[in-house]
Parts: sequence; structure tokens; C-alpha cells
Amino acid sequence: MSTPNTDLTDAEFAELDELLATTPAPLQALDASMLDGYLCGVLVQPRQIEIDEWLPNIFDYDGGQLPDAADPVWHARIQALVERRYKALNRAMVENGWFDPVVLDMDDPSNTEPAAGEEEDPVYAAMTPISRALLPWVAGFQHACLCFPELSEMPDDAVMAALARLYRHLPAETPEEKEIVATLDREHPLKDLDDAIEELVVTVADLRDLTEEHRYKVETLRREGPKVGRNDPCPCGSGRKYKQCHGSN
Repeated sequence: MSTPNTDLTDAEFAELDELLATTPAPLQALDASMLDGYLCGVLVQPRQIEIDEWLPNIFDYDGGQLPDAADPVWHARIQALVERRYKALNRAMVENGWFDPVVLDMDDPSNTEPAAGEEEDPVYAAMTPISRALLPWVAGFQHACLCFPELSEMPDDAVMAALARLYRHLPAETPEEKEIVATLDREHPLKDLDDAIEELVVTVADLRDLTEEHRYKVETLRREGPKVGRNDPCPCGSGRKYKQCHGSN
């Protein structure tokens, strides 16, 4: 039996995917693979992001908001499943430095070929089968970085290099993007999908380590002015001692 502290089963991942697919039009919700990448993108940000801030973004890739009339039971079930996966990913990263990402099955033609009657995008067609399989997950990760740009704006070359290792699996459209992908393919070739998944997970773990100090940094609160003793005159100007005036609350 599933509990709030367990990861999702295969059946629950399938259920979540189906629930997200019924998001009211015209919203375009993330699918299960994109959602998984999105959650990892949230977890490695240089600040802790609360669920009320990151949850709405899963229901529309372009930032649309759910209508007030959305089914509350449907919404609650999605939130319960998503929150369990979020906690499981966080726990796996902290305890093991590893997690199992939800990626497409390359052996399923429906995942890598255009739908009937649709022409294949030439940019997508130029991608390797490995990148096609990882594309939804990485697109979800990028979605998190667009919603919360703090990670991408960090002045850290190591962070930028890690992001490039992930974004090599996105369609390269500009000459600069194509050059980066070509350089990575030449200097860090991927043998197969398992090798690519291992690199993806290690890269996310690297990002988590690079941002950990920022994420858990506690700022010391500074007092504006000297401390008022209980027997000192109250700063409000009443003429009474602080303990008998505002200090009595």
C-alpha cells in the first residue's frame, strides 16, 4: 500500500500521466517525463521553492492558470501524486546522490515518430535517438529554469557547463547551440541511452551540490537600532518603562 513517504509505482506514474492529459483546454500540461525533469529543475535551484509556487506551472507549459471551476478532486489527486514524487526525488538525491528519471521508451515508435498526418520537424529529425528519448525530461527541467531563472543567472561557470550538458538534448537551432552540441558530442560522446541517463543524473547531482550552499544559506537578521532593555524608557515616547508599555505584550 502506498504511503505519503513512498515513491510512485508504475501504475501511479501512468495514472498521473493520464490525469495531466485531462487538464482543461487550452492549457497544455506537462506529461510524466517532462514533470519529472521539472521537479528536478525545481530541486536544484539556489533557493528552496515551496509547492504553492511551483505546482501551478505543471498545468501549462506557457504559464496559463487553471480555471476556478477545475475539479478539486482531480486537482487534489494530481497534487498528492506529484508531491510524493517530489519528495522521493529529493530523498534519493540527498541519501543516494542518485535517482531514476522517467524517460521515454525508445523501443516504442509512438514516442519517437511524428503522429499520423504530421510532418517531422527538421530540427527534431536532426537529433540523435538518444536525445529524442531524453528531450521531454530535459524540456521539463528547462521549464523549471524558465519559471525560476535564479539557477540560469548564477555567475558560475560550473553551473553553465552542467546546464549545457543537459541542454545538449534539446533541439539546437542557433549556430551557437549547434556548436555546443557538436563540441559535447566530440569531447563527451554518449555510447547509448543508459550512458546518457547516467550522465544526466550525475549532472543533476552536480547542480544540486553547486547550489546547496545558496539553497540552505540562512541570513542573519540585523536589528535596526540598539536593543531596548525592559527597564529602559519605551521608544514610543509614552514616558513609561518598556516592560510596562510595549514590552508587556
